[in-house]
Amino acid sequence: MQEANRKFDIRKAPFLKEMMETTQHMWRFGWDERNGGNISRLLTEDEVAPFVDLQQTPRILQLPFPVAELAGRYFIVTGSGKYFKNVKDNPEDTLGLIRVQEDGASIEIWWGLANGGQPTSELAAHFMSHMARLKVDANHRVIMHNHATNIIAMTFTHELDEKSFTKALWQMCTECIVVFPDGIGVLPWMVPGTKQIGEETARKMAEHRLVVWPHHGIFGSGSSMDEAFGLIETAEKAATIYTLIHSHRSGVKQTISDRELSELAQAFGVTPRQGILQLEN
Repeated sequence: MQEANRKFDIRKAPFLKEMMETTQHMWRFGWDERNGGNISRLLTEDEVAPFVDLQQTPRILQLPFPVAELAGRYFIVTGSGKYFKNVKDNPEDTLGLIRVQEDGASIEIWWGLANGGQPTSELAAHFMSHMARLKVDANHRVIMHNHATNIIAMTFTHELDEKSFTKALWQMCTECIVVFPDGIGVLPWMVPGTKQIGEETARKMAEHRLVVWPHHGIFGSGSSMDEAFGLIETAEKAATIYTLIHSHRSGVKQTISDRELSELAQAFGVTPRQGILQLEN
């Protein structure tokens, strides 16, 4: 009876406030025009229970793909067709709190996605990437996708080879090799929203925390919203510098050498992805 009379207020939930702030930042950066981009954050029941009545009857949606490895897991996700600029003022319409059912074949909607709303159309890529990252990082929590402007621009002007793409970004900012020493995965162009692109993104996520979709955007992952956002932010800053310097007629006159990148990695205790730096013995 006490639980039934309890008033739940999800607007006080730290995970909801975090989603509202992050989506607003991404929209203001110009990374999430219209309904572009999506985020999913893994939650525990302990994080959810104080703010949502888990005795209610949730709405059920069938999944077009099984995710048995995520059975019983809670997520807060952005909605399909929803504008990031509206999340702050109307989170119940633009976000959803979901749980994967025990069979892994359907999800429960516990809050949000009002008026029959659906989770992000990239849910396949998100769920598959969560599964891939959890296998290599038990602290993993966040998958974030957006249309980072200069990353997209760079996919038109740079070869789509992930080793050379990674190295080009490492050479733009001293911090890059320190922030993403695991490099950046690069897919060939593919139709978004499909199981195929979800599977290929997850395959890359097994080795990289950042994956580029050419002419479309970038996927980032992390143990927190700040980490995933910061990874994308750093890569986008490097891509901005790359675009700026390659628009000048004079071109590049100097850069951070492979030897200097190796020295940076040693100084900060990180291991660069093998096969990218060419070092003389």
